[in-house]
Amino acid sequence: MSKIQLYSLATPNGQKVSVALEEMGIDYDAHTINILEGDQFTEDFIKVNPNSKIPAIVDPNGPEENHAVFESGAILLYLAQKSGKFLSDDPVKKSETLQWLFFQMGGVGPMFGQFGHFYKYAKEKCDHPYPKERYSTEAKRLLAVIDKRLEGRDFLVDEYSIADMAIFPWVLCLDKFYEASEHLGLKDYKNVNSWLERILQRPASVRGLDICGFNK
Repeated sequence: MSKIQLYSLATPNGQKVSVALEEMGIDYDAHTINILEGDQFTEDFIKVNPNSKIPAIVDPNGPEENHAVFESGAILLYLAQKSGKFLSDDPVKKSETLQWLFFQMGGVGPMFGQFGHFYKYAKEKCDHPYPKERYSTEAKRLLAVIDKRLEGRDFLVDEYSIADMAIFPWVLCLDKFYEASEHLGLKDYKNVNSWLERILQRPASVRGLDICGFNK
């Protein structure tokens, strides 16, 4: 085994890493972990990620033989450092990139995920309006933060970076998976929409979205 081994599924968190691998031109083998069928709880996968979540990678040429990395943000940082791409050497830009990466990990991912759960997937289990209202409000607030940041910018930190790779699959998810475009008023976030259009003109990023698809 000489290539990075990717264990993933094409959820927003999984897409971040496959987008990065495609954009960075790193050789890898992709293995679909079907979380709907419990693949993440197998003994072999737990050896890679003890938290039983996708994505995870194993790098045969890492700081140790078959170095495993889990947590999508940690993987993005690892790959950026390994490839020397999409994380600026400039200390200010590097700091800003990491801030927006952590913003995704601590805010966008958890809040958008909770929004999707209560808006779409838990309709029959929870008929109280509070969770949907709470996470709808927070999703809109986070979108506004991103939209403001993108004012006058092509990307979150001027040049395309791992911060963009971390966030854009989650924004796409609001429409593609949660079907919440109208509910959240996505069309009103003009800068976000222009940013998405720019990213979706990048062939490598588009390819990365389809790795380890649900139908595979």
